[in-house]
Amino acid sequence: MCNDPVQLARRAAQGDKEAFGDLVSLHQAAIFNVACRLLGDAAEAEDATQETFIRAYRSLKSFDPQRPLVPWLKRIAVNLCLDRLRRPAALSLAEDVLASNPGPESQAVQREHSLQVQAALLGLPPRFRAVIELRHFQEMSYEQIAETLHCPVNTVRTELFRARKLLAMRLKDLK
Repeated sequence: MCNDPVQLARRAAQGDKEAFGDLVSLHQAAIFNVACRLLGDAAEAEDATQETFIRAYRSLKSFDPQRPLVPWLKRIAVNLCLDRLRRPAALSLAEDVLASNPGPESQAVQREHSLQVQAALLGLPPRFRAVIELRHFQEMSYEQIAETLHCPVNTVRTELFRARKLLAMRLKDLK
């Protein structure tokens, strides 16, 4: 298996299905993580991940090999997730997180805090959730986020500031 994403993308764009399969194998975990954090539901995230790669496959001919592949894939995933979040009932906590067995007291407290943070994140408006995800979990620069969300860098800064402020207000009682 080749690990060079650009070379794999070029081969996949020429119809090499094995190369595309290698691309999926290399990046599906990262795309799933983006989708899971934005959607808050593992099953929805799996569907979004699959749809992301379907859309990427259909658009490979328009991919610019001079640009990095991963931000392109993440942009597709974020846009897809934002579309899904506009539908009603897209905001729910992942059932597998809620069904986990309680451990010792410290683990129970940690799990409770994690659930509260996740609930607070899921309660943010989709655009705020997207900038938090891309900046703090995907460690993208403001410029990369602006490119991904198709907005000016100042908008990213403003939305990130507002998202952090709203998140802090929702988590102020967390001990």
